[in-house]
Amino acid sequence: MAKPDYPITPAVRFLREHNIHFEPKLYDYVEHGGTSHSAACLGVAEHEVVKTIVLQNEAKKGLIVLMHGDKQISTRNLARALGMKHIEPADPKQVNKWTGFLVGGTSPFGTKTALPVYVEESIWALEKMYINGGKRGFLVAVSPRALMSLNTVSVNVAVD
Repeated sequence: MAKPDYPITPAVRFLREHNIHFEPKLYDYVEHGGTSHSAACLGVAEHEVVKTIVLQNEAKKGLIVLMHGDKQISTRNLARALGMKHIEPADPKQVNKWTGFLVGGTSPFGTKTALPVYVEESIWALEKMYINGGKRGFLVAVSPRALMSLNTVSVNVAVD
């Protein structure tokens, strides 16, 4: 079997173990380029690029939120929807500790620690999404149905 021309990350291993079809998509990573850069490199709409955001609540417990690349999360609305007092971005060192991934290369698939995953509900309507494959400059194209293997919860906390 020929060696694949993409990285074999914990996220890729997770997708393979769960028999989830994916298409690897490599692009030139740019620090702080965000989803607009990756969407432009791949020639897809930024709305189809889904970012993986690791947050923490007032008890310093981690959670993952998946959001369209062209939208922002209202942490206030998210906290209210989840019955929590406060939610804020996790420190990059803590993100790495929980997930095993670097910020900019964080995937919801194959994390070191099982964190609850909340999905902006409009993501389910996408035919295909492009989400981080566990390394900077590496996205995987998958059906949103792949998220169902993560025991996800739908939320509506997007703001333009």
